[in-house]
Amino acid sequence: MNAEIIAVGSEMLTHKRVDTNSLFITEQLNNLGVEVTAKHVIGDDLERLAGTIRRSMGAAEVVMLSGGLGPTEDDLTRDALAMALGRRQMLNAAVNEGIEQRFRQMNRAMPEINRRQAMVIEGAHVLTNDRGTAPGQWIEDAGRIVISLPGPPHELQSMFTRQCLPRLVRVVPPLVIRTLELRISGMSESELDQAIAPIYKRYENPVTTILAHNGDMQVHLRARCATEGEAMALLAEVGGKIDVALGSRIYSHNGDPLEMVVGRQLTGLHATLAVAESATGGGLAERITSVPGSSGWFLGGFVTYTRRLKVELLGVPAEVIDRFGAVSAETAEAMALGARRRTGATWALSVTGNAGPGTDGEQAPVGMIHVGLSGPAETTSFHRVWPTSDRARVRAFAAQMALDFLHRKLSQ
Repeated sequence: MNAEIIAVGSEMLTHKRVDTNSLFITEQLNNLGVEVTAKHVIGDDLERLAGTIRRSMGAAEVVMLSGGLGPTEDDLTRDALAMALGRRQMLNAAVNEGIEQRFRQMNRAMPEINRRQAMVIEGAHVLTNDRGTAPGQWIEDAGRIVISLPGPPHELQSMFTRQCLPRLVRVVPPLVIRTLELRISGMSESELDQAIAPIYKRYENPVTTILAHNGDMQVHLRARCATEGEAMALLAEVGGKIDVALGSRIYSHNGDPLEMVVGRQLTGLHATLAVAESATGGGLAERITSVPGSSGWFLGGFVTYTRRLKVELLGVPAEVIDRFGAVSAETAEAMALGARRRTGATWALSVTGNAGPGTDGEQAPVGMIHVGLSGPAETTSFHRVWPTSDRARVRAFAAQMALDFLHRKLSQ
């Protein structure tokens, strides 16, 4: 069984609002084995919304709408649903009394405009709202199920859990969707696809999706089967083959980010970490400290953006910077060594580079990043030039690059 989601409201088309309701609905439907095949965000336009509802009903067995059930003239979901289905709307006395009672509890008279929320489409089952005034509606039409829910998340989630979920359980064929999320670093998206395409293309189930974000690759496998056991077996089969193909490139088999994986490695080794940052300006430490419990293995760090602070705080020899430049392997290694000596950490990472968009007098090209790593046995470094002048992306790439360098060293 497939589903489409329609988020209603012109405010959802602005940069100030995010459609979080569809994420909740998708998770709940997936848990039932229902695949969400499309999501739409439609503004307050009656004809456009009605047309979208009709198209969704032609493509999916379940259509979920969120929003547009308020009392004002721009709340059009009820009218659009009635138009799309060719059904009348009627005032439901019980719903109207419930709304009036809610206003009486607040010691207020119900505005006449709120009567619009008591209009129910012919043949619909009313979904009561224990968190607000707008009821939802469950409509069955020509083998399709259309569910209209209020927009406020706390109202929608309560209504779905209490009233929609039990109904859906009775009508949805027994099917489960399970996922496996592999995370990979140190490869480009094209390199990753080239390595695993011969594997996943042999399978229609599970479905494979490759995502790339600032140097972090993700492979999502989604298996849809009659039982959880079958789904998990299928994920193990395909995931196992990808595991063999990628080997140590995979750093997480459960979706955990790289900073969390590194933290577990350091904890297992009873080791600690410090950082010295220039190009990332604290971004590396921010990722590290986002991990709960990181205080158990992360000692702290330095943001040494200038030559003077590299020398004074980290002890980088001035002649190293003068001879090789601030963006160099030699300076990166001296920064890492200085951070480890100053803090007494087992390991220290450093990042120096040119994040752009200009050169600021530095000889290194935009996108050039050097990462240094100092540990018990050696101090080393490596570099990469990222093909972008987007400052934020270069900095994000650099933090990922540093964590990946440490992860690989700890895995040896």
